[in-house]
Parts: sequence; structure tokens; C-alpha cells
Amino acid sequence: MVTPSANRRRGNQAGRGRAAVLGGAGAAAAALATAAWHIGPAATWLPGLRRVISPALDGRGDPGHVALTFDDGPDPRTTPHFLRELDRLGARATFFVLGSQLERHPELGRRIVEGGHELAVHGWLHEKFWRPRPLADRRDLARTVDAVERTSGRRPRWYRPPYGVLTATRLRAARSLGLQPVLWTAWGRDWTSQADAESVLRELDRRLCGGATVLLHDTDRSSVPGAWHSALDALPRLVMRCRADGLRVGTLAEHGVRGGRSGAASTS
Repeated sequence: MVTPSANRRRGNQAGRGRAAVLGGAGAAAAALATAAWHIGPAATWLPGLRRVISPALDGRGDPGHVALTFDDGPDPRTTPHFLRELDRLGARATFFVLGSQLERHPELGRRIVEGGHELAVHGWLHEKFWRPRPLADRRDLARTVDAVERTSGRRPRWYRPPYGVLTATRLRAARSLGLQPVLWTAWGRDWTSQADAESVLRELDRRLCGGATVLLHDTDRSSVPGAWHSALDALPRLVMRCRADGLRVGTLAEHGVRGGRSGAASTS
């Protein structure tokens, strides 16, 4: 015979079970919502979408100008080769630097600035973006901003996140520090094992035009070893091709990107 107290115990156990299921479902829904909020701005990595919703984030500027940019340095093994070639070509560029690298090699950062080039923020380390980390993202960007300002004597204006993935916490941190996010219009895919000067130029040709921002790499620290040679070998032909089309080549500071210092307003 089942007693009333036994029925009550079973009812309590069933209620706790339902509560646990509902609690688990609520936690899962909250986790999914947080993930969607965090990764949502990363949709701007898609060039077609970025071009439509945020031309400034796509690096669109003066139609008579092409902004030349390099990521992941400074690297004492490789960056000096790019500086010498840029000097020979009479061209200037923007270098999106890693703060940890700049702290190790401040003299190379100063050499970049003394050559008439611009320093910009790439992050402290070349880290992935999977988890929301609002405090860490702001701390790391602030450290890099400080390193750039100490080296160049100027507060940096531009920010390009590692892998070009602009998460919610990276975007919030950049805005709080007065940085304008800029990705790229055309890239050379110069980080792969198959890359050479010809493949870099072919890839750039797909979207290269007046007003474009070009992405290359002055180091292989986050690429296949030796991949930097492909960008260096393509550089003179890229600059000459732009000039033959009547386009000036220079830094982002000269490029006329709109959007103000906070930037990327349409990506939130």
C-alpha cells in the first residue's frame, strides 16, 4: 500500500527533476545568447556583408588612394626587409603591430616611425576569439596602445583584431580606447604554404581598386614559415601597378576612411 507520505516524496522528487531540466534549459539558452552576442559582430569578417553595412570597416577611403597595411610585426628577422623595399619604392604603409612584439623590439618600432610609416594596434598577442573576455580584451588593447604611444609619440588611431574577427568584447574595448576598427578591402592570402608573388597579386586583383585597403604580412610569426617572402616579392609590382593606374599608395592616416575614432558603429 502506498502511503500519503510516499506520494508526497515522489511528487517532490518529480518537481525537483522538472526544475533541474528547466534550469538546465535556461542555462543553455543563456549561454547561447551570450555566444551570439559575443560572436555577432564577427559576421563583418565576410567581405560582401562588410562592404555593404560598413564601408569604413572594409577600409574604403579616397578613390585616388590605396592604403597599404601589414600585420603581425614587428619582427627583426623580416620587417627590415619590408622597410628597405618600401624606402626604395618611396612608399609608406601602416603596420598593425602586436604589443608583445613591440615591447620586445622598440627600436624596430621607432625605425618604422622614422621611415614615415604609421603604427596601429593589432592586439597584445595573436590570440583566438572564442570566449568573451571583456576585462582581458580591454587590458590587452590598452597595453598595446600604451606601447605604440611610447614608441611613436602618438596615440594610435586604428585597430585590426587578430584573424580579422571583431567580437563584441573586442569592439567594446576598442571603442573605449578611442580606436577605430579597420579590416581590409583586399588581401593577398600571403600566409599559406602555396603563396608566392604571383598568387598574392592574383588574390589582390579580385578586390583591389581605388579607395581600397590592402592587407599583407611583414612576418611569418602567425603564418607558414617563410610565407613572408611572397608578400615581399609581390610588393614592388603591387605598388607599381597602383601607380600605373593613377593611384597613390600610402598609410591609413592619408586614406580618408570615414567613421570617426570610435568606428564600426553599424557592427554592434
